[in-house]
Amino acid sequence: MDDDIDKTIQIIIADEDLIHKRLDVLIAKKIPELSRSLIKKFYEQGLIQGPDKIELKKMPPVGTTITINLPSLEDDDAKPQNIPLEILYEDEHLIIINKEAGMVVHPAPGNPDGTLVNAILYHCPDLRGIGNIKRPGIVHRLDKGTSGVMVVAKEDKTHQKLIDIFSRHDIERYYEALVLGIKIPQEGKLESTIGRSPYNRLKMKAHVKNGKEAITYFKVLDLYKQSSHLELKLETGRTHQIRVHLSELLNKPIINDMLYGRINEQNQRLSPAIKKVFDSYEHPFLHAKILRFKHPMTGKELSFETPPPLIFQKVQEAMKNE
Repeated sequence: MDDDIDKTIQIIIADEDLIHKRLDVLIAKKIPELSRSLIKKFYEQGLIQGPDKIELKKMPPVGTTITINLPSLEDDDAKPQNIPLEILYEDEHLIIINKEAGMVVHPAPGNPDGTLVNAILYHCPDLRGIGNIKRPGIVHRLDKGTSGVMVVAKEDKTHQKLIDIFSRHDIERYYEALVLGIKIPQEGKLESTIGRSPYNRLKMKAHVKNGKEAITYFKVLDLYKQSSHLELKLETGRTHQIRVHLSELLNKPIINDMLYGRINEQNQRLSPAIKKVFDSYEHPFLHAKILRFKHPMTGKELSFETPPPLIFQKVQEAMKNE
């Protein structure tokens, strides 16, 4: 056995197992601590094997032995940290938080700790094994610099149902942003594919080959001298979707967006008084203000709304006063 394998489990397909129709569903039933997303990851890593080629979407014949090599989680497992969280709602199934700008959602190269996952694990010690090892309970994410409302699953069935809700777009997500420029239609729809930029691997780009469909609706809430206050509604949730769509399709980048913004133009067009307000602030002015969906377990309508961070409000006030 390899050093990085913690234990091996074997499942022999029986007649009664055929009711599940899919191998990943059966494995999740037999090994409750594994979510289907984690099963898929292990399958892709070659840790789930049979005597012949097997597929997660199909059930192997009766009598087939499936071998599952569970890797040790110690090296990759996120550690609990006592980091304050603004909790908007919590029950035995899920937790809603208001993420502050600057907090990374899950551990990654360059951000091994101090993340939302580390904080959630301290608050909910039983969260381990829900979904991905490094992202337990995480269903969606906000960029490091984006503040606002997020939902995290506290148990596996809720996690899977939330994933289904997001994939069906049965959820309302509204954002607000301060953008550079004022010549904007009152409202509209931004639509493109989005994928990794072929020129800069840190960035996403619209209209790239093999990109995924991305749709954003926008509405102007207020116009200032050199900037605008927008409301954005997501139909899809691609990486950096709003930032890419505003910068590339609407040609109105988010103020203070160091990756997709136009900082030189921003410095020229915004007054010294406004720039002074956020002189040392490092994040784009983008806030996830509303999250609305049906509770995946109870069916209850859930709706949460948070105001943008104080720095956002101060910059907005300075723009209004010009």
